[in-house]
Amino acid sequence: MNESTNFRRLSLPTRRQLLSGTGLVMGGLLAGSRGLAESPPEPMRQAPATAGNRQRTSLHDEVMLTASAARIYATLLDGKQFAACTGLPAEIDPKAGGGFSMFGGQIVGRNVELVADRLVVQAWRPTHWDPGVYSMAKFELKPMGSGTMIVLDHTGFPAGEYDSLESGWTAHYWNPLKKFLV
Repeated sequence: MNESTNFRRLSLPTRRQLLSGTGLVMGGLLAGSRGLAESPPEPMRQAPATAGNRQRTSLHDEVMLTASAARIYATLLDGKQFAACTGLPAEIDPKAGGGFSMFGGQIVGRNVELVADRLVVQAWRPTHWDPGVYSMAKFELKPMGSGTMIVLDHTGFPAGEYDSLESGWTAHYWNPLKKFLV
């Protein structure tokens, strides 16, 4: 066996792999996530899957917030604002292809597509999932009157995760955003 067959190269997932919900190891994304907080945050609790939701691998949410689309977009893509909103450390590279680590390293991923003040698409995963397993989280920001409707489509997550993710979006995103953006 020569040296080249023993060498494994880490590479970022291609856009096609990200969009299909499959990603390769995203090198370096987790590096340093322990250093984000002095003590590791408590793990996010997983709700057991109810019988009707065990096979579901996508969810759809529509949430009205009393803030501009620009303010919501900035909060979702700025590590300092996101950390202030959620109360947990966050590092976010706010450009397409940029990586993120949120909730003290419990959620990691990469920004796939960004349209200023209108759209955020992310390859997204909790770190308790098997390595290399990513889902897609798409946030559409739709101005409505004095506020903005966030339309979330979260797709491609493992079967059995629906109930946990559905309650997690409310507890860890929507409720903190509602309080932070007043």
